[in-house]
Amino acid sequence: MKNMLKDALVLFAITVVAGLVLGFVFQITKEPIALAEEKAEKEAYMEVFPAAADFEELTDAQPVDEAAWTQAGFGGVSVDKVLAAKDAAGETLGYVLMMTGHEGYGGDITFSMGITGEGSVNGISLLSISETPGLGMNAEEVLKPQFADKQVAEFTVTKSGATSDSEINAISGATITSNAITDAVNGGLFYFRNWLGGGVDAAK
Repeated sequence: MKNMLKDALVLFAITVVAGLVLGFVFQITKEPIALAEEKAEKEAYMEVFPAAADFEELTDAQPVDEAAWTQAGFGGVSVDKVLAAKDAAGETLGYVLMMTGHEGYGGDITFSMGITGEGSVNGISLLSISETPGLGMNAEEVLKPQFADKQVAEFTVTKSGATSDSEINAISGATITSNAITDAVNGGLFYFRNWLGGGVDAAK
């Protein structure tokens, strides 16, 4: 009985010490991690809207109408953050949207996308992706360049070779990843047209 009690006290002490150490490490690393994430986001803003001098988060941007959003086919997409891209004089040039596609092969795919006031996609910048190495992880190399400087109502994925600006060549062997990113980009365009004053004819 004594040994059991002793072992239980030792185990309890180890658990307490381990918890304190983990808590201490978390407090030390929390701020550097947050700063690194903030820096990565700012770099992503600049990548998709290099003409901007500053970015202003629109905390009061009109929220998505869930019914209209789902009906349009974007149930697997979320708009995480909206920023106005400003020039040196403070005029709005367009927007940066932080998007997450929740239907990637390996889970969520998060990226920023820049949209000019005329509805042209400047490009996308991937922030978080956990797809199959050698397949879905090729999104940076294969998919990303295809969205740059395109002005279309929506993009579609093709496996037979793109013949227009609105078509995106799928990553070979990774159609799910290709569709997840393309759907999320289309969600950003839909949000721009319907909740950022882009108008239904802003992107053609």
